[in-house]
Amino acid sequence: MRPVVYVALLGSSVIATPAAAQHQGHEMPMPTPAPAPRSTPEPTPPPAGPSAGHIMSAAPPTPAPEPTDPHAGHAMPAAPTALPADSHAGHDMQAMSTSDSVGTEAGDPNAADDAASQDPMAGMDHSRMGNPPPASPGPEMETPPPPEAGSGPPRAADGVWGVDAMRASRAELQRTHGDFPVFWFQGDRFELQGRDGPDGYLWDLQGYYGGPTSRFWFKSEGEGTFGERIEDAEVQALYAKAIAPFWDVQAGVRQDLAGPDTTYGVIGVQGLSPYMFEVDAALFLSHRGDVTARIEGEVDQRITQRLILQPRAEVNLSAQDIPLLGIGSGIDKIEAGVRLRYEIIREFAPYIGIEQSWRLGGSADYARARGEDPSVTNFLVGIRFWF
Repeated sequence: MRPVVYVALLGSSVIATPAAAQHQGHEMPMPTPAPAPRSTPEPTPPPAGPSAGHIMSAAPPTPAPEPTDPHAGHAMPAAPTALPADSHAGHDMQAMSTSDSVGTEAGDPNAADDAASQDPMAGMDHSRMGNPPPASPGPEMETPPPPEAGSGPPRAADGVWGVDAMRASRAELQRTHGDFPVFWFQGDRFELQGRDGPDGYLWDLQGYYGGPTSRFWFKSEGEGTFGERIEDAEVQALYAKAIAPFWDVQAGVRQDLAGPDTTYGVIGVQGLSPYMFEVDAALFLSHRGDVTARIEGEVDQRITQRLILQPRAEVNLSAQDIPLLGIGSGIDKIEAGVRLRYEIIREFAPYIGIEQSWRLGGSADYARARGEDPSVTNFLVGIRFWF
C-alpha cells in the first residue's frame, strides 16, 4: 500500500512542475501609462487573474502634484541690470532655438514656458532693436524761441557767441551777399513816333546808385515833334528807401526844362506788385502850389526767352486847372499801348509797338485851342537798353 502512495505523490509532482516552471522567474511587462495630467489620478489596482501573485515589474512613479505657481521650482535667472547695446549680444541663438524645438518635440507642455522664463528677452518687441528711439534734446541742443516769441535771443548763434560778437559777423555776411552800392541805368523807352502830321520822339530814362534798401534815383522823361521846340522835358532826383519787399518810397525834387520854369516837390512809391506789374506812382507839388499826380504801370509777358510783349498804361491827373501849363482839372491825359521787343542780349532789345493817347476834359479844350488833336495814335519804333 505504501509503495502505491509514493508512486501517486511522485506522479502529481511531475505533472505540477512544468506548470510552475512556466511562470517561475518571469516578469510580466505592463503597458506604459499615458502622460498623467496635472492632477494625479488614483492608482489603478493590479487586475485579478491567473497572474495574481506573480512577480510584476515596477510601474513608473507617479509625478507629484505641482504647486499652484506654474514656475515654482524653476531656476529663474537674475534680471539684468542693463541691456547691452546689442539686445542679442551673448545669446546663443542656435542653442536657444534647439532647446525650444527639443522641448516641443519631447511633448513637454512646460518646455515653452520654461524657455520663456529663462530668456530675459522673451516677450520683447525685437522689431525695433535696430532703431533706438531718438535721444531727447539736452540743454545744449535746445533751439531758441523765434523772435516773435518775445523771449530768448532772436538768433541761435547769439546764444552761443553773444550778440556783440555776432553783430560784426552778420554785417560782413550782408556785405558779401549784396549789401553794397551798385549803379544801374536803363533806357526804358527811347523811340520814334509815327503819326498823322509831323513825327515825334520820346525818351524815358531812369537809374539808381545805392544798396538794396536805400538808393539815389534819377529819372528823365520828355517828348517833342521834329522841327519844333521840345514840348515836355523833366528831370527828377529822388532818395528811395525800402518799405517792403520789392517796394520803395521815394522823395525828392522835379525840375521841368521845357515850357514855363516849374519846380516840384515829389513823393511817391515804386515797386513790383502782384502778377509782376511794375508800378511807379508819384504826387507833385509845384512852387506855385499846383498839385498833380502820375501813375504808370507795365508788365512783361514773355512769349519766348527773347520775345517779350509789354502792355503799358499811364494816367496823369490834376487837382485844379493850370492854364499856364494847358492842364485841366481831373484826368489830364491817358496813354495806353503795347510794345513787342526782341532781346538780342538781355541788355539790348529793339521793339515796335502802338500807343494811343487822349486828353480829356479841360486839357482837351486847351489842346484844341493850340491847334492840336486831343486824340493821337502813334506807331512806335525804339530800343530798350540797360547796364
